[in-house]
Amino acid sequence: MNKNIVDLHEKLQALLLTQRDSSIQGKVADYIPALASVKPDLAGISVATIAGNVVSAGEYQHPFSIQSISKVFGLVMAMNRIGDSLWQRVRMEPSGQPFNSIIQLEWEKGIPRNPVINAGALLVSDVLTSHFSSSKLAFLTFVRKLAGNESIFVDNQVYQSELTHGNGNAALAYLMKSFGNIESEIPEVLSHYFTQCSIAMSCEQLAKSFLFLANKGIDPRTKKTICTARDAHRVNAILSTSGMYDQSGEFAFSVGLPAKSGVGGGVMAVVPGYGVICSWSPPLNSFGNSVVGMSLVAGVAEELGLSIYH
Repeated sequence: MNKNIVDLHEKLQALLLTQRDSSIQGKVADYIPALASVKPDLAGISVATIAGNVVSAGEYQHPFSIQSISKVFGLVMAMNRIGDSLWQRVRMEPSGQPFNSIIQLEWEKGIPRNPVINAGALLVSDVLTSHFSSSKLAFLTFVRKLAGNESIFVDNQVYQSELTHGNGNAALAYLMKSFGNIESEIPEVLSHYFTQCSIAMSCEQLAKSFLFLANKGIDPRTKKTICTARDAHRVNAILSTSGMYDQSGEFAFSVGLPAKSGVGGGVMAVVPGYGVICSWSPPLNSFGNSVVGMSLVAGVAEELGLSIYH
């Protein structure tokens, strides 16, 4: 085995050992009841490189609810499907408000501030339901293809939990509909959105699936173009400014990588020209970001000297 890979594996294991105890500083998401039952002491990390190496530690093969990380897949699908017309319906600015804020959406007449807050992701879900005959199947197929794994599934328990407790998202969708910025029927949009959030994946699968964003839109394993280099740049730019909820500025300041988190405890960070780091630990801080997950990504980035701002 390559000495650099052995060294990286040892570094990941050491980072996990030093960070695991930090999970007590966080709290597992409980507003979606199916997430509240996840064991808080689980943690994993994977680093996938465009050179073809995957180095992991901890519970890196344990599937978890990807939640808002799914917004990145949806955004790429929508950009591929309708091109620049997407940006007439959703902007690309940081929100400065909570990710589920309805006040800002009303101020701005039903046009979401960016595609990775909830209103923006619901708008993207509308684009997908409007342009695919079976958007949920198309989404799952896209994710399975990127991960190279047909066994990736939608966790029905999480989906039902989302459906039962999704009134806030319904309010956002109906408000956008009232401004004429949603085309499909709201129940269809919500069903798509809750389905994509309920997909279960592991750190290893997620790290592999986003490699195209580190390689100018081209999957380095299959050599297939997933999106244009310009769109990969745009996605990474949005993740840099808005991907970590209201902690995005702090994460850019301290770590310096485009990243997306989810309330399932996952954190995915893109290192353009190098690869993808994905961590998972369920307890969240007050911003909705994984306490241990963020520390793991920051630790790897620091150890390897990875930042887009070097």
